[in-house]
Amino acid sequence: MSLCKERLTLVQEEKRETVLSESNGDTGKKSRAVCGVCNRMYRDPKILPCLHTFCADCVRQLEPFSERRVNGERRSPEDDTHGHNSGSTILCPECDSEVNLPPSGVDGLTTDHLALDEVFTETLLVDSSVLCDLCSDSNAGKRCEVCCVNLCDFCSQAHRRQKRTSSHSIQSLQELKSQGRLTRPVLCSLHPGQELRLFCEPCDLTVCLECAATFHRDHHCSSAHEVISRHGDRIRDLVVRSLRPRLARLEDSMRCVDTSQEALRARTDTLAGEIRAFARSYANAVEAHCCSLLRSLEDLKLQRRNQLHLQKAQLQQALSDVRGGVDFAERLLTCGSDAEILSAKGVTMRRLMSLVESGYDPHPTTIAHDNASSICFLPQESAGEIEGFPVVGVLHAKTLDPSKCTIQGEGESVERGREGQRDEFTLVCRDSSGEQMGRGGDPVLVSIVHKDRKDCSVEVSVVDNSDGSYGVSYTPAEAGLYSVWVCVKAQHVQGSPFVLNVKRKFRRHRGVFHCCSFCSSGGAKEARCGCTGTMPGGFQGCGHGHKGHPGKPHWSCCGSVVEASECILHNLGSVSPRGHLRTVEL
Repeated sequence: MSLCKERLTLVQEEKRETVLSESNGDTGKKSRAVCGVCNRMYRDPKILPCLHTFCADCVRQLEPFSERRVNGERRSPEDDTHGHNSGSTILCPECDSEVNLPPSGVDGLTTDHLALDEVFTETLLVDSSVLCDLCSDSNAGKRCEVCCVNLCDFCSQAHRRQKRTSSHSIQSLQELKSQGRLTRPVLCSLHPGQELRLFCEPCDLTVCLECAATFHRDHHCSSAHEVISRHGDRIRDLVVRSLRPRLARLEDSMRCVDTSQEALRARTDTLAGEIRAFARSYANAVEAHCCSLLRSLEDLKLQRRNQLHLQKAQLQQALSDVRGGVDFAERLLTCGSDAEILSAKGVTMRRLMSLVESGYDPHPTTIAHDNASSICFLPQESAGEIEGFPVVGVLHAKTLDPSKCTIQGEGESVERGREGQRDEFTLVCRDSSGEQMGRGGDPVLVSIVHKDRKDCSVEVSVVDNSDGSYGVSYTPAEAGLYSVWVCVKAQHVQGSPFVLNVKRKFRRHRGVFHCCSFCSSGGAKEARCGCTGTMPGGFQGCGHGHKGHPGKPHWSCCGSVVEASECILHNLGSVSPRGHLRTVEL
């Protein structure tokens, strides 16, 4: 009979858990009466140090997180005979926190009485009928708050008649259901039926009257109502002053993270759309550039083919003319008599001379190079922009012609230079039509060698401007005549080689640019001038309109009449330079 009752109780409990899980699934809210590990109503709920509650059996089934040490030696969980033991560490299934179990194991964890209240409340709300916990034959209509048992009317009366339970508070289940939230007394685990109404200060533990009289006889035990305000205030103070503000900050931070995640998602989606649009536009620009290059290549192919047709027609005509002239001349010389040769000599010579002087005679390698190999594709060269997108890749069809390449410089600076002074000129490479190449990379060779001293050469720097022009700079160390060779593809360009005349260093004037030594010296007789002019009356220098005066302002050191010139004092061999240095002070 007891076995049938036990099975009936299990069936009722499973039914309650099924109904409870279905109702929670409909609302989407987790029930406080359900364990998060087994998803069933709590059975002996225990509170972990992280304040998450699970069934005692569920905690025992958790794998130990780390090995523990006993007397300095490591022990594995298999060494414990009773599941989790002293020093065991587990991971909380809810928050993954690493928590330590008490020395007594799972049984030493605090029982969650609030969870038991939730289980009872859910049971009352779910079950339409509750069997009596004593007889299990009739539906229960009342509940003893002290014993925590559901009673039918008969058992309820019997419960009141017993001396031990006559003082217990019994309430109607219907009233308990209407309250919504049930509270029941917490009973001692060592003394059944005894409520935990005292608090042992030294042990920091709630006890019943019998525990206080036996195990805590020498301890100071106070009523729970007397100490609840003090301990409750401590908990409330931690919650209100510290944790509530932190909770608000964490919630605000969580909302900020959610907002940032949403903003990040929106921003990345927008940028992804922009990138795809950019890629499509760029691909369209590249495709348009490709089509343009192919059209240009087709036009170039048609142009070169027409040129080849024209060259072929010209060559055929020239070949026919030359072959006819050669055949006639060879037949005349081979088969003709002396009189026949002499009689036809005039017309034959005139025809042959015209063929030699004005005949079309291109070089075969030039024709092949100008039409086929001269076409190239430069994939790295910039081709400008298409619809705002930069594109690369240029079709190049120009052929370098060294005879059309030119040397450019300022005035006569290309052919004149100064000792120790840096000079430069520009080489412009052109094609057969005289247009600038527009790209670099050509083999340019520039050599500057002294004409009289073959061992005296000038170091030359060539800079590729990547537009068909090349900057050439040099600094001659000595004066004299130099031969300058400028070659492209081992051929001289137009004007090469040319002569470079390098003069000595510019000599600055050490005198005074004046009208005469008489005026500039204030009439001093001993003042002399580089013009070798003299005055009567014992003056050693020049004066206006007298012998040797150049008739215009001149330099007192050398007599040069050009103000922006170099000093030619070294050319005056008959006059001592020291004598002219005195005129600097004039």
